[in-house]
Amino acid sequence: MNSGIQNIMLSLGAMQVARRIPFDDPEVLNYVRLGYIASQVIILGTYFYVSYKVKQQNDQTVLKYVDTPSPMSSDPGGLVTTTVRDYDLSETSKLLRGAYLGVAMMAFFHIYMKYTQPLFIQALMGLKNLYDAKPVAIHIFGKKAEGDLKRPFKAAPMFGPATGPQTDAASITEAEKKIGAKKEE
Repeated sequence: MNSGIQNIMLSLGAMQVARRIPFDDPEVLNYVRLGYIASQVIILGTYFYVSYKVKQQNDQTVLKYVDTPSPMSSDPGGLVTTTVRDYDLSETSKLLRGAYLGVAMMAFFHIYMKYTQPLFIQALMGLKNLYDAKPVAIHIFGKKAEGDLKRPFKAAPMFGPATGPQTDAASITEAEKKIGAKKEE
């Protein structure tokens, strides 16, 4: 089943469970807060550990791909040359930024707007996203970087085939030619 559909199913199920939790009881609310904080500590700690493992492995294998163009831009994607180490660190950094943004949003919703149900839902969703994270699958769970885990990672949309950077030789050669033509001008 697609990750996006799993996220929808989990959030709908979590909302049904959250409706039955008595958040007006201060003791229950404190336990939910503690659970949310614990899940965020686990998530952030795991991402930092993945960064540590990537730096420790120091895989300097060259990775070339043509980045996907921005949907709002007519500019075709550019050629990206990096190492597996740098690519994994940048992907882990994106995951960390997402986790920080989630914590900031939850702080706003819970502290300023006094919403309590999202604490429970986001604790579960954060752990599911941690399980689905590709750098975590490779560096923590020890899965091989093949298929869906092959670098560069393809973004899995809600419906349809996965899209992502182009890694075929023809696309890379074409992007290199474009770079060469720009340098000559």
